[in-house]
Amino acid sequence: MKVLFIGDIVGGTGRKMVQDFLPKIKSKYEIDVTLINVENMAGGFGITPTTVEEMYQAGANLLSGGNHSFDKKEGIAVLEDDPYIVRPANFPEGTPGRGWASYSLSADKKIALINIMGRTFMDPLDCPFTKVTELLKEVKKITPNVIVDFHAEATSEKVAMGWHLDGKVSAVVGTHTHIQTADERVLEQGTAYISDLGMTGPYDSVIGMKKEPIIEKFITKRGRKFETASQDPWLCGVVIDIDETSGKARSIERLRIERKDESTHP
Repeated sequence: MKVLFIGDIVGGTGRKMVQDFLPKIKSKYEIDVTLINVENMAGGFGITPTTVEEMYQAGANLLSGGNHSFDKKEGIAVLEDDPYIVRPANFPEGTPGRGWASYSLSADKKIALINIMGRTFMDPLDCPFTKVTELLKEVKKITPNVIVDFHAEATSEKVAMGWHLDGKVSAVVGTHTHIQTADERVLEQGTAYISDLGMTGPYDSVIGMKKEPIIEKFITKRGRKFETASQDPWLCGVVIDIDETSGKARSIERLRIERKDESTHP
């Protein structure tokens, strides 16, 4: 099973990269299922019914979130009603939406996506290590093919999660920092791992936002309104090859496409 996971989409620029390049990527790598982190795709903060539908139309199968999943009020109903979009599972009881979802490729072939959020330099949610272990008891009854999107700030917490779940899930991929890391590998017991998928959006920016207001805030410590940038778009993610019988990963390949660099295009 070939799985494509695209990192945090930021704004319309990121959505356009997915729309333009996803069909080519799926064809080149013979992708079976596509997962995307979408918590920043509506103006940089949250989701809307329209932006979610755009991703499905582009070819996505499962969508994951993070700390910005609830930033757009019109996105709350989507989280409640759509069975293929998830938000961090360790939010408090009663939070709209679901923490994991499955997608059927055929009658006997499924994949599950779990979304979990870190606590280091993040909101003090329930323990992500305990929560994901608890969820796996239920998820593994459905399929051995399980991808965990660990939406976290600290690389130490992400690496620890990778080792914690080694051999228990097919892959642990990090999101949230918007900077792709170069540590992709298959761990000792068959779990593919990368600390951060990277951002799909404008890189002439500070993690997707226009540079000047953020630089000014760092210097003056005074708040400024952040706006999404638009220049120098990239698409970042990974392609994971999974043995669908065992759920073990065979390989993980980092993917980075720059619109302006024709040599990197599929």
